[in-house]
Amino acid sequence: MKKVLFLILPLSFLFALWWRGFIFISLPASPKGSPPSKVLIPEGASFSEVARILKERGVVRSRWWFELYGRLRGITERVKAGEYFLSASMSPQEIADTLVKGRVVTYKVTIPEGLTAREIASLLKDKGIIEDEQEFVRLAFDREFVRSLGLEGETVEGFLFPDTYFFPHRCPPRLVIQEMVANFRRVYTPEFSERARELGLSDFEVVTLASIIEKETGRSEERPLVSAVFHNRLRKGMPLCSDPTVIYGIEEFDGNLRKEDLQRPSPYNTYLFAGLPPTPISNPGKDSLLAALYPAPVDYLYFVSRNDGTHYFSSNFRDHQRAVTIYQRHRAGSRRGQGQAGRR
Repeated sequence: MKKVLFLILPLSFLFALWWRGFIFISLPASPKGSPPSKVLIPEGASFSEVARILKERGVVRSRWWFELYGRLRGITERVKAGEYFLSASMSPQEIADTLVKGRVVTYKVTIPEGLTAREIASLLKDKGIIEDEQEFVRLAFDREFVRSLGLEGETVEGFLFPDTYFFPHRCPPRLVIQEMVANFRRVYTPEFSERARELGLSDFEVVTLASIIEKETGRSEERPLVSAVFHNRLRKGMPLCSDPTVIYGIEEFDGNLRKEDLQRPSPYNTYLFAGLPPTPISNPGKDSLLAALYPAPVDYLYFVSRNDGTHYFSSNFRDHQRAVTIYQRHRAGSRRGQGQAGRR
């Protein structure tokens, strides 16, 4: 009789323990509809720390039971760090699934056309998407990392496609760059590459040209015309004479492009050196990529800003000089903003 009683007590205890665990896994901490709260799971947190955070935020009833449940499921090493919306009305199983699948909170961020990699890093830092702005810049110009993305050249400049993205806060810069480059590849289709070959250009050269077009004009209808000027100049072996390329080569540009800047040797000085600069100078949108691939069928070689966002285009130097006299008088001694192609 004592032996039977001895067996029944442990079985009863085990059943009660099992039942308690079953109830914990099945039922939320608060059956009533509880509003979700933001819960941050730090990078490198142990599962024990995760269970403690969840208990402190009131989304699970027992730290001990949640930790035991995680160990029994074998998920203690699979929780992904990040920011989550979790509610006490979610069951522990739902919470665990959310953490393992990494369903983190994402934030909308729009990258405008024409920003440089450094400007994109600054914007992402301001929006809280990345924490380390310098790491983003370092990776953007890291040859080994660039090669790992399958890109030509030594920088991701030009391939960070401008678009609206949804990223979590504190997202690793590496992942942000990878997603932006992947988005570029979705836009730059094999048909684009085929057209580039028809023009005698590599994809890298097309992106470089598009990046200049992007900086020269914000008007969609002008982009094929600007493209035509640069294609015509490249074909004739003339310097592109683009102010934005010179500006890109100046560290900490103060907003004023001076005559001495145009005379300073730099691989980005397209007044001194013919051909395209060594890398893209911005990250162009689809319209500028298309403009680089499909220039307008015109013989323009020059253009100058009208100072209202539009440009005056010319086919010969005499007409260009006349336009410069009309539109650029007030720029004596200093050249501000985006430039005039064909100063000579």
